[in-house]
Amino acid sequence: MDTDGWDYVIAGAGSAGCVLANRLSADPKNRVLIVEAGGQDDWIWFHVPVGYLYAIGDPRADWMFETEAEAGLGGRSLAYPRGRVIGGCSSINAMVYMRGQAADYDGWRQLGLPGWGWDDVLPAFLKHEDHIEPTNDAHRSGGEWRVEYPRVRWDLLDAIRDAAAEAGVPKIEDFNTGDNEGSSYFQVNQRRGRRVSAARAFLKPVLHRKNLTLMTGVTVLRVLLEGRRAVGLELGATQERITVKARREVILAAGAIGSPKLLELSGIGDGARLQALGIKATHHAPGVGENLQDHLQIRPIYKVSGVRTLNTDHANLIKRAWMGAEYALFRTGPLTMAPSQVGAFAKSSERFATANLQFHFQPLSLDKWGDGLHRFAAFTASVCNVRPTSRGSTHVRRGDDPSQPPAIAPRYLSTDEDRQVAVDALRLTRKIVAQPALARYRPEEFRPGAQATSDADLLAAAGELGTTIFHPVGTAAMGPANDPMAVLDERLRVRGVEGLRVVDASVMPRIVSGNTNSPTIMIAEKGAAMILEDAKG
Repeated sequence: MDTDGWDYVIAGAGSAGCVLANRLSADPKNRVLIVEAGGQDDWIWFHVPVGYLYAIGDPRADWMFETEAEAGLGGRSLAYPRGRVIGGCSSINAMVYMRGQAADYDGWRQLGLPGWGWDDVLPAFLKHEDHIEPTNDAHRSGGEWRVEYPRVRWDLLDAIRDAAAEAGVPKIEDFNTGDNEGSSYFQVNQRRGRRVSAARAFLKPVLHRKNLTLMTGVTVLRVLLEGRRAVGLELGATQERITVKARREVILAAGAIGSPKLLELSGIGDGARLQALGIKATHHAPGVGENLQDHLQIRPIYKVSGVRTLNTDHANLIKRAWMGAEYALFRTGPLTMAPSQVGAFAKSSERFATANLQFHFQPLSLDKWGDGLHRFAAFTASVCNVRPTSRGSTHVRRGDDPSQPPAIAPRYLSTDEDRQVAVDALRLTRKIVAQPALARYRPEEFRPGAQATSDADLLAAAGELGTTIFHPVGTAAMGPANDPMAVLDERLRVRGVEGLRVVDASVMPRIVSGNTNSPTIMIAEKGAAMILEDAKG
């Protein structure tokens, strides 16, 4: 093992890390090391799309984090899945290809972050896209990041789209043109019925490069600093600790939970907090671990009759056997399913300029992920506030034990606006379900139940039904120089520390209006370009 011959050392082979490794090693003059605590993606459920049902909650795939007790959720603590395998969360997530809204990125630019407006980020999205449709203004083909349409359809979901249109949410063809208001089938990161993770798309095809090395099953303990400069990483492998040095840069790509943890363990964070934990503070950066944002999904469930759902198909042994056969023979059918096939974006009230709600309609129901499906026919109308104003945090618990999971406190529903949006979201859900297009299936509200009528009732229901939709961001946010909580500058460099960048979902100053995986891939694309540009001087 060469410990000091690297130009770039990357912590984390998740969604962002895989892109960084690909782009930085494209020049054979750059020697690149990427370190991943998880293992190889050599389990079948990393590749069969419905495998997320098995991977989430399994320690071979998931860090198995939990939140602190959440006051807004009635004191509940939530499971908080994060990918622990090459490809990271892209190996266990919903596979939904979603960019967000143009206004999201223009908002970043208006915060004082040049180069991050919609017109700036769109070329980065397009650079790696391999869309199944012919090239047009919104999409490209030929890149690594495959985008296709679902390979299964449900009459129930088509009826839900009709009902949404009757309720004022129009049908649209594409969520990824900059304005995603309306309903459509989600586009997914799959190739002919198999999951396409960042590892499969970006990392594994280039591991033959002699200047690129992947280490798996190795934990990054901290960033090595010499004065105000990052010079490498300290790694832990079984009982041994080793150091690896970087001649040019150290790059943290461990995600919105992992990267702030590494910064704090390295002495970069709020000085008083670090000292209280027994960590020597080397650089005061109070924003580290703060600004945590996540999409809280509220999961109303409706019983139906006279129509297929996955609940009833799964309960039938013959149909279940056919699901497996259909997938094996044709790579179609329910085993190709992302958690959601049909989505919709809408406004919870007219005071919002763009859609602030995202629906994930699912032809299935269960009490919580990891539990079995209900035995009755039903669908779930999951809805989340895509621009929450609640802000949480994630911080190291103990300085003397890096293996301890961090304290994660999203603080869901902690603002008046978020509480009102939750109530309005449930009322809009009921409006859609009550439309004539769904009447023939006789929908009956199972959760929260028709007895919840007042704002107080619906807010309580949101707290009872709410859970993460797995989109934490913002915990090492970029921002202008006059923002004391900005951890990074607009080129993703840690302010006050040379040779150190963070490139992953933690850099987002504000969460995007939709699923966060492909925006993270975009951030890595731009981050890699910045690193290479800066290396040229």
